[in-house]
Amino acid sequence: MSKRKRDVLGQVGEAHGKAKRHATATAKACANANPNRFVSPATIQIITGSYDRVLHGITATIAQPSSVDSSVNSVAFADTFLFDAHTSAIRCLALSPPSTSKDSSHPQKVILASGSTDERINLYHLSATPPAADRNAAPIPTLAGRIITEDPKNRELGSLLHHSSTISALHFPTRSKLLSAAEDNTIAVTRTRDWTVLSSIKAPIPKALGRPSGDTAPLGGAPAGVNDFAVHPSMKLMVSVGKGEKCMRLWNLVTGKKASVLNFGKEILQGVEEGRWGSGEGRKVEWNGKGEEFVVGFERGAVVFGLDSKPRARILPSPLTKIHQFKYVPSSSEADKDDDPDVLAVSTEDGKIIFYSTTLSISSDLDSKKPGDAIPKCPVIGQLSSSKLLANGNGDQQPLGSGRIKDFEIMRISSPKTSDGDNLIIVAGSSDGAVRLWTLGTEELPSPPRVSATKPSQKGSIKGQDNSQSPVPLLGQIGQLLGTYKTDNRITCLKAFVMLDRGVEGDADNDGARGTEGSELDGESGSDGESE
Repeated sequence: MSKRKRDVLGQVGEAHGKAKRHATATAKACANANPNRFVSPATIQIITGSYDRVLHGITATIAQPSSVDSSVNSVAFADTFLFDAHTSAIRCLALSPPSTSKDSSHPQKVILASGSTDERINLYHLSATPPAADRNAAPIPTLAGRIITEDPKNRELGSLLHHSSTISALHFPTRSKLLSAAEDNTIAVTRTRDWTVLSSIKAPIPKALGRPSGDTAPLGGAPAGVNDFAVHPSMKLMVSVGKGEKCMRLWNLVTGKKASVLNFGKEILQGVEEGRWGSGEGRKVEWNGKGEEFVVGFERGAVVFGLDSKPRARILPSPLTKIHQFKYVPSSSEADKDDDPDVLAVSTEDGKIIFYSTTLSISSDLDSKKPGDAIPKCPVIGQLSSSKLLANGNGDQQPLGSGRIKDFEIMRISSPKTSDGDNLIIVAGSSDGAVRLWTLGTEELPSPPRVSATKPSQKGSIKGQDNSQSPVPLLGQIGQLLGTYKTDNRITCLKAFVMLDRGVEGDADNDGARGTEGSELDGESGSDGESE
């Protein structure tokens, strides 16, 4: 028995050594082949939640995050943790912002919060740096043949039980505050220093109007709850959308009270193909980095609103399909944010991530009798597809065997040695259990001009441009797929962040970023909740 055990450990150790030598050799080959394009290896921590009630932590080490030469791209995956987190499906995840302290006496950590249908919010401490490589340590045996790099700094903190229904959304606006929304129509503000609930915002329960006579829902069982919320970058305003409501609510975070209610009119609902029997409720909401606009997502479309809460443009994927998640592409830290165009990435049911420009809009048919056609459409810049393409008899390409992308993250990696701009790393989780990594150069995303106030002279034209010149942009494939990792779990949500180098660890336990003065999110900064 002992001999058989030694043989298994030897085989696992040999496989681990081969994978490590392959990653090192690939990095050296990248540096020798093209030293101007070489970027030091970046490690990304990926966390996935699933229907199977587990939190799966994965690290992806990218030797060459470049979209110019795809032959030198290499990514190595390794399992870091596997938590049996909840008793039912995990609905949402949230990561705290990184610490800004330069004290190296304490290891830097990131707080992970997970929400589930079991009414619990579980809290974890994750290391912000990759685990140290110990050459003398024996590799961890595994039946799946995967590399496991366990980090003892990843541990559980405890649970929060202040909600009485399914947790629908979580967000860390600062390191010292956690916002949580649930289907009990409440949005709670929790202080991370001692995990005390500071305040609770109560949304009204919608009236059950227009329900069919054959509905067997019990009394008080009408659809209710907060679907999603988004905090303005100034930390003074919040937008929320709820179940059974054809409206969005604006909240004043300075006073903690409702500011206004904006109903979705017939023009908006028909513009996103919300039919007569559709719920008409907002499902997702997201602010851009500048705080000048926000997007409200519906089942098959989305509408872009300005600060005046008036619709600017709408987004409809083609062919029409369900939308699962959308996020703005992060702006460059070096350039001025006001000069960066707004690009929105949308994940769909057919396994694609489509990029739309919310800066440039295409006017619709002015002669149409549909009220929704009065709202201009956002043009498509490009797409990332996780499906295999099959050519049919007409010469077109159709997706084959694609899985819907439930959630994704976009991270920007600076390239100081290159002149082509930064690289975007996109991590996407599909319902088939696959985690895919793409690299995308910022030069692949065109910079459209600002929207002009001139009225187009012909239908289907682009605002501010001559109708005879630039047609509607076509859907093109951009980016490069780096690698795919099978988790063997049905993924529901995903979070990821770029891990820091081991030489730049900061003090995470004594740091808490403050919110804007006068906001409810402003408060005392402190530790990350060591007490359980």
